[in-house]
Amino acid sequence: MSKIDKIEELQKLLKDDNTNFQARRELAVLLLDCGYPEEARQHFLYLSKIFNDDSGLYYNLGITYEKLKNLDKAQEAYLKAIELAPEEVDAYYNLGLVYIDKKMYEKAVDCFESVLSKDNNDSNSYFSIGLCYFKEGKLDGAKYYFQRTIDLNDEDIYAHFYMGNILKAQGDNDGAKEKFNKVLQLSPDYSWAYFNLASIDYEEGDFDSAINNLEKTIELNPKDIDAYKIYAKILSKLAQYDAAVSVIEKAVENCGENGDLYYILAQIYKLQNLKENYIKFMNKALKMNTTLSISPKLVKKELDEFFR
Repeated sequence: MSKIDKIEELQKLLKDDNTNFQARRELAVLLLDCGYPEEARQHFLYLSKIFNDDSGLYYNLGITYEKLKNLDKAQEAYLKAIELAPEEVDAYYNLGLVYIDKKMYEKAVDCFESVLSKDNNDSNSYFSIGLCYFKEGKLDGAKYYFQRTIDLNDEDIYAHFYMGNILKAQGDNDGAKEKFNKVLQLSPDYSWAYFNLASIDYEEGDFDSAINNLEKTIELNPKDIDAYKIYAKILSKLAQYDAAVSVIEKAVENCGENGDLYYILAQIYKLQNLKENYIKFMNKALKMNTTLSISPKLVKKELDEFFR
């Protein structure tokens, strides 16, 4: 029997007997599993008013509210589940994830530490604490917890990826490349790992390797605007201006109009001494100033100086 058929069967049971609580609970779980969180929420709420000491109902309500993007209600439901069953770790873990989404990192860490106090080998909790520290800019703390994650689960691609980012930020490019290559070993289609390898190659002046990694990035993620930017800059440095223009045109096609893209395009035309095109795209960059990384005032100053 398919899940949809099972849902229909349970709905019929409830139509015949509205007090069949077991059928209602099973239906709510199935609706949640099949991507109908609003319908599931109604059933879980109904049951929670009758069985108000059932931690599982509040736990599932928390999941439902998370799927509905109502973080405050999810937090409230998980806290109730913890109040009713403080020995169960799942609600602590999910509540920690809610706190991460709400940028309440200290509270999130407390939740994951509660999980670890009951299961010291929970790699997901180590990773989540590392993520909290990473988001707070506490890179050494994040590094420690990501390494603990890897020690327990060497196939956690995200732990390796974040470790790579930390090592790169700390100036250890070789260590960072090792981590990004490990990510690709585990997940060959992870475009961000290719992009980060390309960024290191670009920084180190290894343009051939950077181009290879950027092309792989764009193949896997045609909307990675930063990959196009670096690619065009490399081609410009190599005096391959027509190719650089083509890269920016492809970026606009795939990512939409963007101030940074038009600014880079203007610089390419400036290098070619194509003055009209330079002016045209500098003005287009200024019109799209909300997507300019460079201050619009500096762009306008550069353009004004060009006319002097």
